[in-house]
Amino acid sequence: MRRLRTALCDRLGIDLPIIQAPVGSAAVPELAAAVSEAGGLGMLALTWQTPDQARRSIRRTRELTTRPFGANLVLDFPVDDLLTVCLEEKLGIISTFWGDPSPVHGRIHRAGALHLHTIGDIAEAVQAVTAGVDVVVAQGWEAGGHVRGGTTTMSLVPAIVDAVGPVPVVAAGGIADGRGVAAVLALGAQGAMLGTRFLAAAEAATHEVYRQRLIAATGADTVHTLCFDGGWPNAPHRALRNTTLQRWQAAGSPPAPLRPGEDDVVAIDASGKSRPRYEDLIPLPGMTGDLSAMALYAGQSVSLVHDVLPAARLLHDIAGQAAATVDLLQSQAT
Repeated sequence: MRRLRTALCDRLGIDLPIIQAPVGSAAVPELAAAVSEAGGLGMLALTWQTPDQARRSIRRTRELTTRPFGANLVLDFPVDDLLTVCLEEKLGIISTFWGDPSPVHGRIHRAGALHLHTIGDIAEAVQAVTAGVDVVVAQGWEAGGHVRGGTTTMSLVPAIVDAVGPVPVVAAGGIADGRGVAAVLALGAQGAMLGTRFLAAAEAATHEVYRQRLIAATGADTVHTLCFDGGWPNAPHRALRNTTLQRWQAAGSPPAPLRPGEDDVVAIDASGKSRPRYEDLIPLPGMTGDLSAMALYAGQSVSLVHDVLPAARLLHDIAGQAAATVDLLQSQAT
């Protein structure tokens, strides 16, 4: 796998240029640690945790791996206390998203951590680099979950590489196998961030109902929408078409609180808490109810998700296919 190694791998202390996206509640310590142990970079998603929960998540991940891993914070929410926990725990890699990274960058760098920031267009990338971030994550419109921009990965990545070089760029959106990894490396990225594929990793905190929907879906089943905004208003996202989304669209896509079934409880979580129809939450283990009506985040690369596998196996297969693709391209060029 040495042929896949990029300068960013050395910077992050990883073996493979593959990063597990911080896929919300699914990005539990077991997933992040498994990805890191296999040579990639595992990521925790801490934004919606309390500081105590975040500290436990970081420490639990450290119990499971001695390899580098990171944590993501969404800047559309108050994250100062969570950032304090990350830095107190001496986490070496901090990822941010959805906003100006300038207010938090100084704290991250003074603590000696590397700062990754996800963007959706050139202007945001330039702003991030001006703020001093170490790595720019260029997220294409194909991505699942919350989507910042409106440009496809194939068009966005080389433009960002040209705009911010020599700052390293990681590509995100529409990548679910080794061919995609090889493609974005050819576009000038130094790494690839995969989210949808890792939602179907054995270690991800995803309910079996959700996993089976991912396996059965194609890219045409995904919708770029504002439907599931309970908890994060006005944040576009990509999810699988389901009964909630279809009812909402049939009603003309009205805003809250005018949406059909606004007060419906579609699920009960493992703690007994009711979960409303339009909440920005995926089906999690232990939930009961009409789970297919919840937010089923998925990118257009869902067409390439065919099974549930351990994260280490996923990393091995993706890296092997990427290396083989690079070899094939080189042989065809000679």
